[in-house]
Amino acid sequence: MMNLKAILFDFDGTLADSEALHYHSWQRVLAPFDITYSELAFCDEFSGVPTLKTAQILRERHQLPHDAQALCEEKNRLFVDTSATIRPRLMPYAREILSYTAQHCKLALVTGSTRAEAIPVLEHYDLLHFFECIVTKDDVKHPKPHPEPYIQALVSLHVSPDQAIAIEDTTTGLTSGCTAGLQVLVIPNQHSAKQDFSRAAWQESSLQSALPLIERLIGQD
Repeated sequence: MMNLKAILFDFDGTLADSEALHYHSWQRVLAPFDITYSELAFCDEFSGVPTLKTAQILRERHQLPHDAQALCEEKNRLFVDTSATIRPRLMPYAREILSYTAQHCKLALVTGSTRAEAIPVLEHYDLLHFFECIVTKDDVKHPKPHPEPYIQALVSLHVSPDQAIAIEDTTTGLTSGCTAGLQVLVIPNQHSAKQDFSRAAWQESSLQSALPLIERLIGQD
């Protein structure tokens, strides 16, 4: 029986439908080099891939003159610039699932995004108050798929891995959560659907369809 005390949520693709904004930001980075991708092809390949790794892949593939860190920083800057005027939509049922779970558990946000990328979106949708802990890429030395982000959140919430679950949408996040000792509920998005989720404890098609499972886990005390 599980004594569920905390739920640790991923952000991009799990709570916020932000893949399109990440795509458009990268297209602006690549435009001076006359490099274009379709949104479907780009998001299918890079959904859940850390920004720096994406930059490394693109730099090597296209022989770009800038180093990967510079490309990464430019993309992050452009994302913040873009999201100031175009807010990513929330994933269906995101507000409802946060409202319900916050009444029963401690909540953390564990994201590969920077604070400048994530916090304005949470503020815009009035979601910030649901989370007792927020761990972003800025707060760790090793972002996902390394376990450090989830380990940091567990320490901050004062819970052990067997008292919490993570909710993720990509193999990158699943690997991070599992390596931190967590059971992970995976809810694939349209771009991550073909990834390998064999390590997941559970898999659901949407946040809404995941609610009965979460209710059962909360009720197991």
